[in-house]
Amino acid sequence: MSKGYLAFILHAHLPYVHHPLQENLLEERWLFEAITETYIPLISVFKRLNEEGVKYRLTLSLSPPLLSMLDTPLLQERYLTHLTKLRELAVQELDRTSNQPDFHYVAQMYKRNLDEAYNIFHETYQGNLIKAFKELEDEGGLELITCAATHGFLPLLHVNNSAIKAQLKVGVEAFAQHFGHYPKGMWIPECGYYYGLEKELSQVGIKYFIVDSHGIMFAAPRPKYGTLAPIRTQTGVAAFARDHESSKQVWSSTEGYPGDCDYREYYRDIGYDLDYEYIKDYIHPEGIRVNTGFKYHRITGKTDWKECYQPDWAREKAAIHAGNFMFNRIEQVKHHAQHMSNPPIIVSPYDAELFGHWWYEGPLWLELLLKKLHYDQNVVETLTPGDYLDRHSKIQVSTPCPSSWGNAGYNDVWLEGSNDWIYRRLHRAARQMERIAAVVKDTKGIRRRILNQMARELLLAQSSDWAFIMKTGTMVEYAKMRTVSHLENFNGLVHALKDGKIDTKWLEEIEREDNIFPDINYEVYCS
Repeated sequence: MSKGYLAFILHAHLPYVHHPLQENLLEERWLFEAITETYIPLISVFKRLNEEGVKYRLTLSLSPPLLSMLDTPLLQERYLTHLTKLRELAVQELDRTSNQPDFHYVAQMYKRNLDEAYNIFHETYQGNLIKAFKELEDEGGLELITCAATHGFLPLLHVNNSAIKAQLKVGVEAFAQHFGHYPKGMWIPECGYYYGLEKELSQVGIKYFIVDSHGIMFAAPRPKYGTLAPIRTQTGVAAFARDHESSKQVWSSTEGYPGDCDYREYYRDIGYDLDYEYIKDYIHPEGIRVNTGFKYHRITGKTDWKECYQPDWAREKAAIHAGNFMFNRIEQVKHHAQHMSNPPIIVSPYDAELFGHWWYEGPLWLELLLKKLHYDQNVVETLTPGDYLDRHSKIQVSTPCPSSWGNAGYNDVWLEGSNDWIYRRLHRAARQMERIAAVVKDTKGIRRRILNQMARELLLAQSSDWAFIMKTGTMVEYAKMRTVSHLENFNGLVHALKDGKIDTKWLEEIEREDNIFPDINYEVYCS
């Protein structure tokens, strides 16, 4: 019998980027890099664990925008083209490094990885990785959960209750359409909680959600067991809190495992390092240098001098770190279990893209850890928040504290000088959407198409990613453009509806570009 639980939760999300008339868009590479470096490697890890008979349970949140992109034939086709170019580059790299044994060894690794990615993406799943996640869920290792429709930051949207209802309802319905069942849990975007959110979650059938540590530490009444046990809100929906100690060991590049000197250096890539004439066919066609994924150096130290990456050293270090993480969780469980009525649960949530994209060895570390937990100990059991609720009904009733997992722990990241201008526009559009939906009911034909597209444009404008990008200062113009263009489309549709003058060609164009949630029903905005 285990004495406690470890709940790994990976949140996979990217903003919706779909531009049929524009090729080689830099922002499309967000998806392509994540597929190659995170999603396929994680799928490979889980498949190997299943084949070996390793018992594990892990929660994976797949956001609706990500699912929509993974399900889009155009993006599947463009990713395959991208992957084909990488495989071509891998062959050239084998030739270029043939007289450099250490670098050649790394080039061989990339060639194997890209061939495996091609086999999984193209041969096994015919371009649709959603099939892979569904298969892994059916095999029992994964619990899949959802997120709000377009990852809107709910604490700053809830001045319009219909906006919250639509974000949650559309997110849950989109998940059900892809996986054939409704989710037990929801990753609320950015772990952003406000008083009363649990009521809205309950109304769409959600049983649990995730908050940051202080969301439970400052709950009222004060939880007896802190973050080592969930709390149940007045509506019955449970809140699980991030364990600070275990999280920091994994996500911190300065104090955690990812900063180790033997791990691969993210910021040295041949897309920037090699001569333009050699690399020009594998970067942006306009000559813009980009990451290719071919990185030959290890972190080495805090100076600019970087030594060659040694995959075998990195594997040994990943095994050491997996053992260290397991030891720490065992000691943590032993210490707390003797004082608790239910076994303690250590909740460790992370952005999925940390594993592989930012921390190259992350998927390997996770695989080694899950093996060690299966074979080498019997104190800590992996499980999901849904599993915990199925086993334990006696949970303290309390109300979480407003919180997020952003910098400073509240709303600062998404509401400050660089991005505060968006909210009055978002709130105005949400009020308009609610009023129009309440008046124009059961309409059909082109008017329904207009109303449904209004709902899509509003949801896309509400994505928390745009405010986040404005704050962090990367791709700011794109984030501003997306916010403004969706709101302009929304306003144009409002005028077309009121005036009865409908440019069908323009409507078809934005339906083709902003085609997320094809089965959306605008009446979700009715009170």
